[in-house]
Amino acid sequence: MPQSAEQTAPAPKQLNPFSVLTRGIDPSAGYAPRFWCAGLCAGFGLVAYGVEFANSTAAAVPLIVAAFVVGGARTTVQGAAALRELRPDINFLMILAAVVSAVLGHWDEGALLLFLFSLSDALERYAIERTRRGVRALMDLRPETARVVHGDQEVVTPIERIRVGERVRIRPGERIPIDGVVLEGTSAADEAIVTGESMPVDKQPGDGVFAGTFNTNGSLLVRMSRPPTESTIARIVQLVEEAQERKANAQRMIEAWESPYVWTVLGVCALTILVKWLATGETGAAIYTGMVLLVAASPCAVVLASPVAVLATVTHAARHGVLYKGGAHIEALSRVTTVAFDKTGTLTRGKPAVTAVIAGDGASEDDVLRVAAAAESHSEHPLAKAIVARAAQRRLALPAAAEFAREPGVGISARVGSRWVRAGRLALFEKYGVAVPASLLARLRDVGDQTAIVVLEEEGAAGIVVLSDELRPEARPALAALRRLGIERFVVLTGDHPGPAAAVARELGIREVHADLLPEQKVAELHRLAKENGGVLMVGDGVNDAPALAAATVGIAMGAAGSDVALETADVVLMPDDLNGLPKAIHLARRCRAIIHQSLAFAFGMMAVLVTLTLLGLPAFGMSLPLPLAVLGHEGSTVLVVLNGLRLLRGAVVPQVRVAPDRAAESVLA
Repeated sequence: MPQSAEQTAPAPKQLNPFSVLTRGIDPSAGYAPRFWCAGLCAGFGLVAYGVEFANSTAAAVPLIVAAFVVGGARTTVQGAAALRELRPDINFLMILAAVVSAVLGHWDEGALLLFLFSLSDALERYAIERTRRGVRALMDLRPETARVVHGDQEVVTPIERIRVGERVRIRPGERIPIDGVVLEGTSAADEAIVTGESMPVDKQPGDGVFAGTFNTNGSLLVRMSRPPTESTIARIVQLVEEAQERKANAQRMIEAWESPYVWTVLGVCALTILVKWLATGETGAAIYTGMVLLVAASPCAVVLASPVAVLATVTHAARHGVLYKGGAHIEALSRVTTVAFDKTGTLTRGKPAVTAVIAGDGASEDDVLRVAAAAESHSEHPLAKAIVARAAQRRLALPAAAEFAREPGVGISARVGSRWVRAGRLALFEKYGVAVPASLLARLRDVGDQTAIVVLEEEGAAGIVVLSDELRPEARPALAALRRLGIERFVVLTGDHPGPAAAVARELGIREVHADLLPEQKVAELHRLAKENGGVLMVGDGVNDAPALAAATVGIAMGAAGSDVALETADVVLMPDDLNGLPKAIHLARRCRAIIHQSLAFAFGMMAVLVTLTLLGLPAFGMSLPLPLAVLGHEGSTVLVVLNGLRLLRGAVVPQVRVAPDRAAESVLA
């Protein structure tokens, strides 16, 4: 009979010294086996030194060999593989220096070299895995089971067995196990691990929820909308892992020059050995100097400067709801000075809202809003929904409406109670020969670029309902933060009419507006801006701005939690529907570039010092630079570069944007 998965699962492997060594050779192995190798190398070397000191040279030989094997096994395998392809790398330089040191009788210095090199290699792997653990831990926050509702019963079911469309019950205080839509109940969800939003988000029927988030205070019935492998949190982990493999331009350039540089170092070392041998006639001293130069000129710290910083940036940003899709995009984002915005859904909420109600003679604002909402209650138009929603906010009782008729492009007509009500543009009243009071016509001139709906009740209330696309409340502080970061030029690119676009731009202090644009015209404008400024950032809502996001130097999609188009098209994704993530993304990208430059400057500077001391010696001491000092300088600079890159994991890197309560909205960078 077939066995269950539990019965056929293999037993966990036991850790033994042999597995430690073989895992240490595997480039994809974790940092723990590498630390074991470094520790064993140091231990064997110290014991061998003690045995040698006790005049037992023969007994020290096996310990010396053991120190070289455990410290250099992985380095030898990787160095030999690179040499077979005629592309020698740093591993080849290190193992060559260690072997030649042993041949010359400096076995203790060779063991020290292998110990420090394997230790720095373990620290490098530790740094890389540390940046990844934080993101991979997100998947561990998703529960393994969920309560699936079948009729009146709740059945505890493994997540992998739940199908799209099934209903899941989520109780207060539980983590949400699936991506889905709320069917019943109200609650608030802590979505910090997905969107970076610090405050709980209210949930009610029709709202989406994400796997791994925390249900705080209410019971929810949720219909599953995505399989577990395609949940938002799973896609975040996948994007971050992909981004960690996509290299920055600086990293690609360094890797491209690594092999030619190593050949150059080998040639210079050979030339140095020859010159010193001709000058002194001492073969051993000449070869020793060449080996010291080989270590001093090895570019370990240079090679690590970019990848460690990029990995730390990608991981830290993901925890705050910002997803970079690779180091190249971080580098490009750090250089932009021009930002182009879509209007609808980006600078504004994308939904019209009532901003004012103007009552005619003998009527109140509530009277106008009541009859307008009653007449519009049968319409599905966004403006109609906004009017009905405002009446509901004011708790106005709406009379019944009948004989509803839609007049395409101009408005609607309906019988409310015993009276006809018409609501729409002036063309609607001209069509039916209905005179609009002169007082209302005068007030229409004050509405400006906003949308105005004239409301006339037969022998009753008359007035104007003013609507506009609401500006996002965080738009002003976010743009203020961008200005503090030195962004010089802001542009609005929208397919909306010039009037509303200009109104939004004025409110935000944006001088350049291009309206009535088709998608291909947006792309053309972005190309023009890129030529003028050397690079342009496009910010859109990620759904209808895909061509523009793809055409920009860097495309940022906001409000992308659950949006497939945004995750696939944009170079950078802001998970929460919040513009405050934009200055955070730029600030962190600039911080990453600065740290890479710091690390490269330090790494090249240390190499220059070590090479100079190797070639000129230490005149004050009357000696050449010894190999141990070259090794300490080389590996020490590597460790410092790794630690410098890991500073990007600290939370203080990301600026906080807030609104000052006692004055106009502004940005304050923490």
